[in-house]
Amino acid sequence: MQSSKATPGHRFSIAVIPDTQNYTSHTQQREAGFPFNSREILWDMMHYIARNAVKNGGEIAFATGLGDMWQHPVSNALDREHAARGDKAVANPIIDSLIPPSPEKVVEVEIPAAKAAYEIIAGTLPFSVVPGNHDHDHLWTDANHPPSARELVPGDYSGIGGLHCGELVNWTRNFGASTPFFKGQPWYVASLRGGANSAQIFNGGGYRFLHLGMEMSPDSEVIEWAESVLAAFPGLPTIVSIHEFLNSNGRRESIECLDLSRLDPQRHDPERLWERFVSRHDPILAVLNGHFHGVQHRIDKNRHGHDVYQFLTNYQSRKQSLRMTSPDTRVIDGIGDGWLRLMEFDLDAQRPQLRLRAWSTYFKTYSSQLPEYGAWYRAEHPELSEAQIAALDDFTIELGDFHERFSGARIDGDVDTPAGTHPT
Repeated sequence: MQSSKATPGHRFSIAVIPDTQNYTSHTQQREAGFPFNSREILWDMMHYIARNAVKNGGEIAFATGLGDMWQHPVSNALDREHAARGDKAVANPIIDSLIPPSPEKVVEVEIPAAKAAYEIIAGTLPFSVVPGNHDHDHLWTDANHPPSARELVPGDYSGIGGLHCGELVNWTRNFGASTPFFKGQPWYVASLRGGANSAQIFNGGGYRFLHLGMEMSPDSEVIEWAESVLAAFPGLPTIVSIHEFLNSNGRRESIECLDLSRLDPQRHDPERLWERFVSRHDPILAVLNGHFHGVQHRIDKNRHGHDVYQFLTNYQSRKQSLRMTSPDTRVIDGIGDGWLRLMEFDLDAQRPQLRLRAWSTYFKTYSSQLPEYGAWYRAEHPELSEAQIAALDDFTIELGDFHERFSGARIDGDVDTPAGTHPT
């Protein structure tokens, strides 16, 4: 897709931007003694999206970021909302050692790196960002679920305790509805809580699409807002982006140590969100998320008998780029290796299809063109063979009844302005 041109009529792509926290982390830049600036890999990814946007003759009609835009919290103390409610926090040496609060570095290094990345695509195509747990200002440990271990055991989070997060002051200040990224954009049609939840309209393949970006573990107010947006734009094929939904085993569940519904029962964990919201609304075609490492997908029927496609995409643990340039440098977190997921729609009148592919701006190739791909990233899915791992990042889904299901969303031409807007 590096030099692809738009195909009239029915082809377009969505660029999925996985968790970028390790690209922007202040610990993985040259000024911190790292061998290279990881943020520059992220910027290359965004330049690729801009070059291949429909506006510039390519096929990318929309881009969506899946949260965890930066790595470190500002504080490990209680946020104001939970403190006012009477909740208590306890010390957590495990988290303090892994992702210590770094207020100055977050504001001076990590947020500017993320902001510079999205400035590259701003004005080029419609896009969305959603907050992840790392993007909250406060990350703290619930006193009712204190840590039971002194150090993290890889793959076992049970000893960490009950983590919770709060406040999105920095996130909304830099990526909220009133920022230059979105204010006044005709395709940015609705928002809630300053843009932590948002809606966009974009066109592709002769259809008008609706995109909903939702905060992690949304409560009933968020769901009711999302339902009001669906009602305002009825019948459009809808894609939902949220930080947490499908895990690396293909199940809809939270990580035990970061189940936000445990302390706040009004929040919906992934399975409750499926039951309460996703499965009930027939226009929802797909749900995209990051958070969990690796890639995975599943297809389920909604309550109306139609398929809902669910895709986990998160390449943050990948560090082949570091192994090749500085094999002696030890990194726990990973980097990402410049991998983007491309959702390539071909809405041909006879056989509508969706192809999922992975492209690395670092290696400048698709995953299917790298014989070493399965071996490089075997740690993400040790239960799978190398061929199976490769297959997770290059496959095609038949969209069967797409035209009948969304006949009311067809458009004439390829205009950029939505038919209407919804109050923010």
